[in-house]
Amino acid sequence: MIFDNIETKRLILRPITIADTQDFFELDSNPKVHLFLGNNPVKTIEQSEAMIANILQQYKTNGLGRLAIIEKSTNEFVGWAGLKLEEKLRKEFSYYDLGYRLKEQFWGKGYATEAAFASLEYGFNTLKLEEIGAAADVNHIASNTILKKVGMQPSGTFEYEGDLCNWYIIKHQKQ
Repeated sequence: MIFDNIETKRLILRPITIADTQDFFELDSNPKVHLFLGNNPVKTIEQSEAMIANILQQYKTNGLGRLAIIEKSTNEFVGWAGLKLEEKLRKEFSYYDLGYRLKEQFWGKGYATEAAFASLEYGFNTLKLEEIGAAADVNHIASNTILKKVGMQPSGTFEYEGDLCNWYIIKHQKQ
């Protein structure tokens, strides 16, 4: 694996493994988690296994992918965050995407923001990316708030599978 763990004050971001399958299932079978993701929660553990297999393939193919978020104080799986090469969401171009998804019991604690800041820092300082994008359903107030809080700039809207999404970008600020 080419990534080291990323540590923040309260979190460890580490590569996802097949051992995370049950946690992925708990996360993605919750309809509230999928409210702004097409309302299509997973129904089987096999769907979670397939999601993890896809992430592991991204690690091999692209050298990056989403990372598990672990709460340092309890060692609990919080969700996932990080960067990936996104090739489907925007029909007109591919981009490096910042994303996060947390189990409901961890919402509202600032973990997504903390993980997003760490992911951006990793993307710019370690991966040497020039620009990172992100998208959020226009009605997803929490996600739009997080993206603005971490410095992403609103850059218009686009439609994905019938849903209107806000588009954000952030460019690397050379020191």
